Amino acid sequence: MVFLLKMEILNSKPTVISKMKFIIIFCVYLFSSSQAISDENINLIQISEGLYEPWGMSFIDDDNLLITEKTGDIVLLDMKDGSKRRIEHELEFYYYGQGGLLDILYHDGYVYVSYSEDRGNGRTSTSIARGVFDKKKINFNNIFRAEPPISSGYHFGSRIVIKDKYLFASVGERGAGMIAQDITNHPGSIIRIHLDGTIPKDNPKFINKPDWLPEVYQIGVRNPQGMDLSSFNNKIYISNHGAKGGDFFGEVRFGENYGWKIIGWGGTNYSGTKIGDGSAWKPGFTKPLWTWTPSIAVGNILIYDGEAFPEWKGDVLVTSLKFKTLYKLKFDGDEVQGQDVIFKNRIGRIRDIDMNSKGEIFLINSNSNASLWKFEKIKMED
Repeated sequence: MVFLLKMEILNSKPTVISKMKFIIIFCVYLFSSSQAISDENINLIQISEGLYEPWGMSFIDDDNLLITEKTGDIVLLDMKDGSKRRIEHELEFYYYGQGGLLDILYHDGYVYVSYSEDRGNGRTSTSIARGVFDKKKINFNNIFRAEPPISSGYHFGSRIVIKDKYLFASVGERGAGMIAQDITNHPGSIIRIHLDGTIPKDNPKFINKPDWLPEVYQIGVRNPQGMDLSSFNNKIYISNHGAKGGDFFGEVRFGENYGWKIIGWGGTNYSGTKIGDGSAWKPGFTKPLWTWTPSIAVGNILIYDGEAFPEWKGDVLVTSLKFKTLYKLKFDGDEVQGQDVIFKNRIGRIRDIDMNSKGEIFLINSNSNASLWKFEKIKMED
């Protein structure tokens, strides 16, 4: 990296003005001290192949992994030998555009799935269902359904996180823009419900937002396809797709508003026109902790807390679909202090990331013939 520094010193006297110009060129090669692993000293090991448009994954235990395929299958993967079995279900999903089966989460014997539900006449909604885990067939029941159903194949979200006894989920705005500011609708929000779908009595509606829908916890998001709970501060964070730029990483906050589509977090409409007045942020709205312009098509996030990469504890691993890249944000729980590229163009578009109890990191790519990959260090010889 080359830095060009131009210095001008002006000495002024009553009768003489002397002007000295110094151009100093520094050639500096910078190696990030926080990037302990580079593209050259990592291994990506293919654990299983033949997945069709995988979207979400969740460990039952270190030997068994659940994966959703957007086309409709729930896969149970044996981590010991890479074998797969398909679990039957009767979810009325609609595979179209960005819709289909989306996120999946195993928790205390139950399986939670977010999906685009077929509501009839070409209309769909981001919905969440729960069922008791079974290796052969899971009988699901809906515990949330975004209203109203919309005729669109865009922006469903949707990730699921459980914190304490609450389920949080991200709901995309379905390409409808300002619906994210309409407090009488769910699209463009973060919702919070009990694990059985009942509504907490300390949600914003019952505290200081009487006009909000009872499930809504935060509004003003566009298409949040990443979400994770930090084990360090017990806060939930999301990643959110902007339009032409304006992807962001930020905190889920009670009763607040991220501002879409009044603001665009530094991005523009795909036509190049301004979003609102062009402001990246305005007072009164939740401020993202990190933004990307141009857009990286941000996927899921993982706030790392494992022993396989102890130097990364507390940092945020971010998957990118557009740039086929795994990023790492240096994060202290309050501020993002910088970004590293861990690897790029190794496994295609990266959809999801998760870790097992040992802190080993796993990734799925977003292709029609996709794979599960294990991420590990190359052991360096002394």
